[in-house]
Amino acid sequence: MISIIDKIKNVLQYEIFNSDNITLNISDLIFVVIIFFLTRLVIAIIRKIFFRPAERKKLSHSQAYTLFKVLKYFLVVAAVFIALQSIGINLTFFVAGSAALFVGIGLGVQDVFKDIIAGFILLFGKAVKVGDVIEVEGIVGRVTDIDFRVSKIVTRDDIDMLIPNTKLTNDKVINWSFNNEMTRFKVEVGVAYGSDVKLVRNILMKVAQEHQEIAKTKPPFVRFVDFGNSSLDFELFFWSENTFRIENILSDLRFKIDEEFRQNNVTIPFPQRDIHIRTR
Repeated sequence: MISIIDKIKNVLQYEIFNSDNITLNISDLIFVVIIFFLTRLVIAIIRKIFFRPAERKKLSHSQAYTLFKVLKYFLVVAAVFIALQSIGINLTFFVAGSAALFVGIGLGVQDVFKDIIAGFILLFGKAVKVGDVIEVEGIVGRVTDIDFRVSKIVTRDDIDMLIPNTKLTNDKVINWSFNNEMTRFKVEVGVAYGSDVKLVRNILMKVAQEHQEIAKTKPPFVRFVDFGNSSLDFELFFWSENTFRIENILSDLRFKIDEEFRQNNVTIPFPQRDIHIRTR
């Protein structure tokens, strides 16, 4: 009578696939599943280790992210290698025998390899990091992920965009977070001729100083720009750390400036044109 252990052995040794070079049975399939399960478990543990609060004092977020990405892909590649070897696939023979095929594939996926190399440059460089606010082709977004081929940014409209890494390394990119956390912005406004320019300056300064999102360490200032065609032109300069949502701050300032101007009888003029009608 066949014992339970013998039945289990027979089930595990049952062949799912069989060819001249490769034989795949249920035990091999279970081994492969265990390998990938353990790989995912190790990756999850490494993520917790690198991004736990205690490690934030030793590593910056970008450094922890880079190390985690490199270890993650190393573990994935190692797991794939072990899994293929376990089911009898000789990778050395496979690579040597498919050299001509790889050359043809390489010619067709040159852009992919360029993006992968650019991904390494971004991960190990400091030009663009996860968390930075960047501007690419007029689109502003926060970098949320740098992969080996594409990077992901979230725009101000909360839309996820996938950008090839070569675009971030070769094209013109404005990194608003590169040098420091605060960036300077401005609001332009014009007032009618005859207005009290000192009053206008005081109003603009007051509006900027009272806004909570405007930096206090770098005080705002007002610049009298020009005598325009129909207005006296001013610019209010200020610094803010909230570069990603700066459009909301600019809107708040414009609402408040209009309110203060109305209360102090300061007029914002509209363009005027003189029309001369010639009659015969």
